[in-house]
Amino acid sequence: MPKLTLAFISAFNERVEPLMDGTIQPEGIELIPTYSHPAETFWRQLKFHEFEVAEMSMSSFLIARSRGADMIALPVFPSRRLFQTELSIHVDSGIKEPGDLVGKRLGVAEYQQTAALWIRGILEHDFGVSQYKIHWYMERSEEMSHGGATGFKPPAGISFNRIAPNKSLASSLVNHELDIAHVASPWVLRDNALDRSSHIPGSGGNWDNVKPLLPDRMAEGARFFKKHGFLPVNHAYIIRGDIYRKHPWTAFNLYNAFVKAREYFRGKLLDKIPTALFFGREYLAMTQEMLGDDPFPYGIKANAAMLDTITEYSYEQGLTPRKMKIEELFAESTLEL
Repeated sequence: MPKLTLAFISAFNERVEPLMDGTIQPEGIELIPTYSHPAETFWRQLKFHEFEVAEMSMSSFLIARSRGADMIALPVFPSRRLFQTELSIHVDSGIKEPGDLVGKRLGVAEYQQTAALWIRGILEHDFGVSQYKIHWYMERSEEMSHGGATGFKPPAGISFNRIAPNKSLASSLVNHELDIAHVASPWVLRDNALDRSSHIPGSGGNWDNVKPLLPDRMAEGARFFKKHGFLPVNHAYIIRGDIYRKHPWTAFNLYNAFVKAREYFRGKLLDKIPTALFFGREYLAMTQEMLGDDPFPYGIKANAAMLDTITEYSYEQGLTPRKMKIEELFAESTLEL
């Protein structure tokens, strides 16, 4: 019997790569992979529904499903990040700690994206800063945003603004047109500056004026995990609705393949630590001591607390009209996993 051929789009991810390169193959399915940056992937899939299996923003998925989008998710969460540690401040902003964000201008790539969803929720529930007491600035244009595909409108009561088309989060922060922005580590940005100096090309801004809001990333990660018991997820994988209805067995088979791909990578992890990372094994041991042996669990049961939190945040922040139910979001054959 011939295999079912499915177009599959994803960013590169070590835990998924064995599935992308064919090392691990789902039973009865041949995947035709396309590599794509997540921002492009989500925009394409939300707008054009091109691929049968796709990586998807968790926040945009919740919004899309609440509005009847024809897709179903697998409880496969390939990426997790400490988004609050990726906030950088301008030294003249007067911000010393998260509580100082009241009344400040905070920039994000996109208001509805998962990173911004977690940032707002963590600021509110972990640091006591209401989303309604911050001035939000969004970088992406409506035409190229995920929100443009899902019909996003700023929630009532939110101070919402857009960054000028000829500017970016980075240039706006370094020139103190924003007080704080989600631009990842300022050291990474500085190292990647096009002229390899401390200046943003063409902006006149100096990265010496940009500092991390939470400089000890490992300490904040340990605090968050100890309090919540999970790390914030960023993306999941979805199956297009027409494929799922016609071939419901694909959900379980794909889930099993994703699990096998993750385990394949974990088995090779020690061998894949670059030799230049001299204390790589020691850092891995520290990570496992703080976050457990597997910081990237799949399945509904292992992610119950995370799923309850992200669906609550989405409703609380006015992105979904109600708190979405797990059985509305994930394929039926995966609900007991």
